[in-house]
Amino acid sequence: MFRELRSEVEDAVEAALSSLDLPTDDLGVEEPPEDVPAILASSVAFRLAGEVGAPPPKVAVDVAEAVDATPYDYLESAEPQGPYVNFFVSDAYYAETVEAGREDDYGHLPDTGKDVVVEHTSANPTGPVHVGRARNPILGDAIARVLEFAGNDVERHYYVNDAGRQVAVFTWAYETFDESELPEPERDRSDYDLVRYYRKGNAYLEEADDEDAAEAEAKIAEIMQGLEAGEESTYERVAVVVDQVLGGMRQSLERLPAEFDEFVKETNFIRNGDADDVVDRLKNSEYAVYEDDAWQLDLSEFGFEKNLVFLRSDGTTLYTTRDLAHHEWKFDNYDEAVTVLGEDHKLQAEQLDAALRVLGNDTSDLRQTFYSWVNLPEGGMSTRKGTGVDLDDLLDESVARARKEVEDRLDSRIRDDRLDDDDIDRIARQVGIGAVRYDIVSKQPTKGITFEWERALDFEAQSAPYVQYVHARCCGIVDEASEAGIEPSTDASLLDTEAERELIRVVARFPAVVEEAADDLEPHVVATYVRTFAETFNTFYRECSVLNAEDDDVAAARLGLVEAARHTVANALYTLGIEAPDSM
Repeated sequence: MFRELRSEVEDAVEAALSSLDLPTDDLGVEEPPEDVPAILASSVAFRLAGEVGAPPPKVAVDVAEAVDATPYDYLESAEPQGPYVNFFVSDAYYAETVEAGREDDYGHLPDTGKDVVVEHTSANPTGPVHVGRARNPILGDAIARVLEFAGNDVERHYYVNDAGRQVAVFTWAYETFDESELPEPERDRSDYDLVRYYRKGNAYLEEADDEDAAEAEAKIAEIMQGLEAGEESTYERVAVVVDQVLGGMRQSLERLPAEFDEFVKETNFIRNGDADDVVDRLKNSEYAVYEDDAWQLDLSEFGFEKNLVFLRSDGTTLYTTRDLAHHEWKFDNYDEAVTVLGEDHKLQAEQLDAALRVLGNDTSDLRQTFYSWVNLPEGGMSTRKGTGVDLDDLLDESVARARKEVEDRLDSRIRDDRLDDDDIDRIARQVGIGAVRYDIVSKQPTKGITFEWERALDFEAQSAPYVQYVHARCCGIVDEASEAGIEPSTDASLLDTEAERELIRVVARFPAVVEEAADDLEPHVVATYVRTFAETFNTFYRECSVLNAEDDDVAAARLGLVEAARHTVANALYTLGIEAPDSM
């Protein structure tokens, strides 16, 4: 309803300004300051004051008087307050919000008809997923969910770097070293097993004498050249390592959960000739130069001081070259391409965009979002050296801490009557993993994060458990009301307290929040919203009892609002990739 109301207010302001012969290029419609008792307001008086030669409060009075609310379903009236024009809503707005909120898919926007591919995570398949990179799958999965909820047909892709030097080193090490030369794996899983070879190989290259290191480098170069030459035997050697490691990494990612529709290997674009085609076209472009025994693009015209190398002296392509072919494939198959990248890839991504334009592509449908790192108070992380904190460890610890928190909150009677051990395990998993996801996705992507347990698992503050408990509380109210024989209604005319009206107003905003988050690729907007939602619902819960309402009609109306609240919070949590527990 909020999206429709906003449209009505914009139309009404535009019509009012036109009637006053004032310019309508900026309507100033926005959510009002906290101390303004309205759903929407217009600050247009600030802009017009100089033009009409009157102070903003006088202009606001004139605009408010010129607003005609009669043609609109949800707009009731406009009133001036200082320099603002405040807009108030009709009873129909409240009634239809409650009715819409009771639908299971509330907040899901109409289909756009757009096919969108979201590429995220795409960590090199060299070992288990570690905490420093955990923001990518969490942010990427949330972006995909928000875009899907906003009406797009979304595919989630993981771009597999199976042709670079790191994978060549990994393959060489796997074929060179014996199990007896390695430490015990940290977990009984393929990625933890094989990462030992990668670490051993890197340590060997750093410590070996010049002759032994040169011999190893020759074998590594042979693997890379074999991939470029299209040697099937080399692809098979590399796939033995890559596929096993990916299998283990997928198990970690599925715990978040972050699932993928397709794992796109970069060797695909070598094998099908697309990378060679890109090289040929770049060589023939006006930006191509041959310097330092390598083919490069001079992108100074695009604002870059450093050239972009796209072909080495030995005839092998680079990651960016193959990624150009990958992106052209995306353009051919999807209406929009979204990529989630770490902040250390920003320059590379900007050069990629410029190179795509050199190749003749329209990059307006390429959207890239960047994130900063996740740290733990203990310090930094490095998969290559084996000093990192793995995502599995973080999730295990979070679930264990959540279980203890849940058990501490349960007395023996509640546990015996309502929750058995399976329930405790379920809640601990939902809360523990939800805490990790929410703590990460709730921050603006460009801001660094230091993950702290106490904050993430705080049931009383701005955290996933705090919001999840609202859903559990809604479910409990609905169940108890059903046992008491109360049937829900959508008679919003009976919901006239400020706590009830404010909850309806917050419920109504959810579709607009989804729209904003999708437009800006910022799921933290939903996280901020759902925290406000939880605070608003808790005020309603304290002040407006369903089971002890003053009469049956009010109880039924409040129950209808609780059902709308339950669907709203469940769907908001879904877009963040967080489970909504039925009980806690």
